[in-house]
Order: sequence, then C-alpha cells, then structure tokens
Amino acid sequence: MQHFPQAIAHPLFKSLSQAGEEIEQPVYVIGGYVRDFFLGKGSKDADFVTLGSGIRLAEAFARKVGATKVATYENFGTALVVVDDFHMEFVGARKESYRKDSRKPIVENGTLEDDQLRRDFTINALSLSLQTDDWGALHDPFQGLADLKEGILRTPQNPGITFSDDPLRMMRAIRFATQLQFFIAEDAYKAICQYNDRIHIISKERITDELNKVLLAEAPSAGLKLLSKTGLLPHILPELEAMHGIEEQGGLRHKDNFYHTLQVVDNLARLNKDDLWLRWSALLHDIAKPLTKKFEPGNGWTFHGHEDKGARMVPGIFRRLKLPQNEHMRFVQKMVRLHQRPIALVNEQVTDAALRRLVVDAEPDLEKLMTLCRADITTRNDDRKKRYLANFDKVERRVMEVLERDRLRNWQPVVSGELLIERYQLTPGPAIGILKNAVREAILEGEIPNELDAAWAWLDTRLPVLLKDQERPASH
Repeated sequence: MQHFPQAIAHPLFKSLSQAGEEIEQPVYVIGGYVRDFFLGKGSKDADFVTLGSGIRLAEAFARKVGATKVATYENFGTALVVVDDFHMEFVGARKESYRKDSRKPIVENGTLEDDQLRRDFTINALSLSLQTDDWGALHDPFQGLADLKEGILRTPQNPGITFSDDPLRMMRAIRFATQLQFFIAEDAYKAICQYNDRIHIISKERITDELNKVLLAEAPSAGLKLLSKTGLLPHILPELEAMHGIEEQGGLRHKDNFYHTLQVVDNLARLNKDDLWLRWSALLHDIAKPLTKKFEPGNGWTFHGHEDKGARMVPGIFRRLKLPQNEHMRFVQKMVRLHQRPIALVNEQVTDAALRRLVVDAEPDLEKLMTLCRADITTRNDDRKKRYLANFDKVERRVMEVLERDRLRNWQPVVSGELLIERYQLTPGPAIGILKNAVREAILEGEIPNELDAAWAWLDTRLPVLLKDQERPASH
C-alpha cells in the first residue's frame, strides 16, 4: 500500500489522530483535500470520515485543540469545526440507498469502503489514513489516483445508479470536467444523457451553485457545451438552449448565437478573472435574439430590440434560478440593455452628446460595460477582428475623454429638487421633475457645462416655457 505522509503534514491532523485513538474511532481524510493534494493544489478545508460517530469525534477533537467554532447537524450525523481559517467537516462512515422520487438517502452505518462507494467520483473517493500505525496510507479501492492522472471522471459504482440516486452529481460531473479540464467517462456521459430529466428533483439553489462554478471556470464554454449536449441545459436554462442553430433565406445566414455567446463568455473570462455577474451578463447579453429574429428583404437577418427585451427577461430568469433579486440582478439587466450602445458608436462622426449619454447611463459600471463589449467581438476573420478592435479602441478613448472632461464620473444632475424648491419657491410635485430633467438634457446635449451657476442662468431664462402647463411659481 502506498503512503503519502507529506499529504497530511498539517499540524491539526496529528491532534485529530490522537482524538480518534482516545475514543477508539479510526479516522481518514477523504475527498477534495486528498484530490487537491495530488493535483498540486492547497486547500483550506478538509472532510474526514470515521468508523463511528462523526459528531462524537468532532467534539473530542475540538476539546483537544480548544476550538470554539463547532457546529453539529444531528439530522445528518455531521459536524463542522473551524480552527483559524481551516474548515474541518466530520461524518461517520455510512452506506446510502435512495428512493426514486427523492435525493435524500436512507443512511446506515458502514465501512470505509462503503463510504467511498457512495462518493460521486473515484477522484473524490481517495482517502488517507490518520492512524498512527498506518499514517498516510492511501485507500483507493476504485483506482481514483489512476483516473486523476489520466484526467477522467468515473463513478465508483454504476453511473446510472450514481446519477439517478443523486441527480446533482450530473451537474458536479460537468463542473469538475470544466474546472479540471477532465473528460467524463463514456458510461458516465451516457448516464447523464439518460437521466437528465431527474435534475428537476434538485433544488434550484443547488443547481445554480454548480452553474455559477462553471461560469467562473477558466473556460466556461466547455461546461456550457456539456450541459447542452447531455440535455441538461433545456431543463435549467431553456432560453440559452433556444439560441442554437443557423437559418438561411435568400442565400443569407445568421451566426449561431449559442456558440457566439459561449465565445463571448470565454473572451470575458480572459479579460476579467472573477466577476461572476459580468459573466452572467455575457451569458445573457443576446438571450432575446431567438424572440426578435426576423428576415428583412434587403437587410437580411435582424434582431431589433433584442437588448431591451433581453433586459426585461433577466428578472424572470434570476427568479426562476433563485439568483439574488438585488443589485446584482439590476447590474446584469443594465449590461444586457446597454451592450449594443458602445459598439453602435464605432463611427468617427459620433457626437459628444451621444458619448455623454452613454457615460451617464452606464456609470458607475462603464468600464465593465466596455469590457463586455470588447468580449462581444468574436469574428474569426483576423483582419476584420483587428479593424473592429482598433475602432473600438478609438471609441473607448473618446468615451474616457468625455468622462473626465465633463466630470461625468458618478454623475448626478447639478441641480437637486431641494435647490429648485428653495430658489423658485416651488412645492414638491411634477414641476420639480420637469426642471431637473430639462437641466439634465441641456448638460448632456452640451448646451451648458455641468456647473450650478450655468444651470441657474439657463433655467432663469426658460422657466416660463418649461412650466407653462404647471402652476406658475412665485417670483424669486
């Protein structure tokens, strides 16, 4: 049997081993911590399996090291101990069986190998002994180490049983394949295709958690393609699946918007390392194209208004997937609504007014919008791509010049409602909104600078016309 004492050199592991021996419960580190060691990665959390009560071992260990952060979950027979920033989860070795209509298992006490058998993949079933007389021994009954070296995801038991019992494992297979750049074994892949409809018994929150991890991978397109090819995507995000395909009329074809979207997401992943919500913006930026697609003789294929319709679709998608209904959702909405605007300005004749409107509408997320638009350039023609990017560079420079010159960063109209009420002795009502909007438009059109004195001078001469349908204000 192979031994890897260097894998369990963490000082807490010795204390845990002693705690296990004192209560006569053998203990093993298992799962992701072991997998990541063999992948050359560090980890700030570890799972432990013991032959006996996981809660009892966790409490004995916590007493030994003086840990105060201990959480026990009696219903699941698990416990969590946090020492400094290291998370340690404990469970008793068990074997599981499932009912067809539920992913909640019927649990019985089991052996170490029983516990390894219930794991999702062989690479996550690897365990190392923490017994003094067997320190660092690798227990690998399903050849997980060989699979790890070959870059393949296999299940310890029949994959049909693995995925039917707990359909979330189908999402985990795709997530691990994406993150680790592994292949899914052929029998496991076929089982996902066969049981994809059982994903409906999994909570939306857990599905979305896995989907978010796919989106945050180095190349998310690999996972998104797998979701589509295995038939999971129509159950999770049918709007994205609907983007597949190319149509032709009059010898004119449009691009496949599904694969275009995947390329945009990958481009963005290279440009912006860890912004989940900007990646969601890339994923949904063209989501309404199937609903707005139209062939116009003389113009070809059009998708008029897809950005506005797409923005209106975002709240429903977020609600269905149990994504947060807060500023993150509103950010994605804004990115989807505005993603065409900078590209439409790739024209040397574009006015400063148009640039100012873009800046004001996009702030404080202008730079993220420009990153999304840059990622949206996906042509395979190198010369055309260079030309598009050069033109976009010009637009970006002009936008930034206007942003700084006209002091539009985090811009608000220079005239507030309170100032209008005080200067013109108005009462709160529609007149305030009319005047504020008039000043805003004058600044954006370049009629006046973004300064208070200029705004008052401009308003003083136009007040009667602006408020002709409102109650006349008192003289100031």
